[in-house]
Amino acid sequence: MDTVILGLAIAPFAEPHRSTGGSHPVTSLAMELRFDRTAFLFSILLFVVLVVLATRGAGWGWVRSFSGDVLAVMWVYCTLASAVKARPQLLAGIAFLLGVAIELAQYLAASFDIRISNPVLRIVLGATPDWWDVLAYALGAVLVLVIAMLGRFRHRRHVGAYAL
Repeated sequence: MDTVILGLAIAPFAEPHRSTGGSHPVTSLAMELRFDRTAFLFSILLFVVLVVLATRGAGWGWVRSFSGDVLAVMWVYCTLASAVKARPQLLAGIAFLLGVAIELAQYLAASFDIRISNPVLRIVLGATPDWWDVLAYALGAVLVLVIAMLGRFRHRRHVGAYAL
């Protein structure tokens, strides 16, 4: 059963079930392809919110910039979780590192005076490096990990109740 916080189920943030598949232990880097419908739906929901922030949020200040970056990492996490079964720590780390890589690319582009001419790519990837964005990416990664831990804790309590 999915954990519900603020009216939203958080199943895409829950840790995947472990299976050793014989003599091969599951490690922290174990991944397998699969489709998770709930994570996919969260991914679509977050994508819509990000599009609204990008297109309508010009005057919204930090809501568009900082919150958008926090949600961007959560969107990448949900997108990955919809296609890959892996530990939440690994998926959150990948989402965070992707954000940091984009920020580094922005910094290098600014240093070498390289400009993206496509306005859509300029909105999606950003054009100005800002180290506050890295903080926002870290906060997004921490948020998905907290939600994953809450889902995992609730799942263990729920399973434990049936074991009695």
